[in-house]
Amino acid sequence: MNSKRQREAITYRMKKLAAKREEITRKTNAVREKIQKKYEDMKRVLDEDLHITLTQLDTEREAVERLVEERIEVCRHLSQDLNLELDNLSAHVKNDAQEVDIQDAETDKRISETLKSTDPDLIRTDEFRNEQLLSLTINLLLFIRSQVPVTKKLFQSYAADVVLDADTAHPKLIISPKGDSATYTDTWRDVPETPSRFDNTLNVISQRGFSEGRRYWEVEVSGKTYWELGLTYPSIPRRGRVEDCWLGRGKESWCVEYFSGDYTAWHGGVQHELPLLAGKQFGRIGVYCSFPGGLVCFLGADAMTPIHCFCAGTFTDDLHPALCTGHDNEGTNWKSLKICDASRSAPVL
Repeated sequence: MNSKRQREAITYRMKKLAAKREEITRKTNAVREKIQKKYEDMKRVLDEDLHITLTQLDTEREAVERLVEERIEVCRHLSQDLNLELDNLSAHVKNDAQEVDIQDAETDKRISETLKSTDPDLIRTDEFRNEQLLSLTINLLLFIRSQVPVTKKLFQSYAADVVLDADTAHPKLIISPKGDSATYTDTWRDVPETPSRFDNTLNVISQRGFSEGRRYWEVEVSGKTYWELGLTYPSIPRRGRVEDCWLGRGKESWCVEYFSGDYTAWHGGVQHELPLLAGKQFGRIGVYCSFPGGLVCFLGADAMTPIHCFCAGTFTDDLHPALCTGHDNEGTNWKSLKICDASRSAPVL
């Protein structure tokens, strides 16, 4: 009987979890549809503005083309009249010379007046206004391009002040005085042995952890061929088997690893290969965590490119930013990992 109640409890829990999945999907899709509609509205506004601008230009062009056609028609009629006059002159070649001179003078006058009135230089467009219109369009494009993507703007509002704790750093890591960078050295440094120090993997974690809200931080990884970035509970092993201390190999931490062009996400010892990112290089990597959502997300901060996202559901302890510089990787991986100001976009080089 007890076994039956247990089975019923498990079955009921499975139904509740399925209902939760449907609820999350429904709510996410609703927000997604609203956001998509807003972007469609923005596109519609731009399309309407484009239509107005081009219609105005076309209307003015058509007016100028009509004027040009009218002037061409005037010249055509004059040419036809001249042909008739030449024919008449040939037919009356014996006419009085004085009469011929009078006709020539009148013809010359007509031609002169027509050429004067149909001078192409008299047909003008407001080119200065058109250049202003083009300039405004360029400025609009530059303004749109200068805007930080909404995801980036939102994450920047969650920017966290991350300071690395030198007392946790492996002896082969040099932590800057400000605690904003970690550099691998081939020399085992003479540092105090503390229970918090990693002694068999090239890790370092932050001085302070996060326990609520939403946090975002970025690390500059340009020029490196091997690194690991992530978040960890304070309970991550600092000594013992190497695998236990690596980021993402236990249930205490989450990380993304980059090694010689390949990306892998890790948690609980389970690896998630990311083949679509193979060969792609980022200047900065962003790490985002949400306590309300139980999320740990990694992205290429340069263009807000999603890399991988973990859902823990609920975090059970403080989360500390963590990083591993990686070894020298045959002389290709000496550059530092540097904590960036995540509240500002990376400068355009």
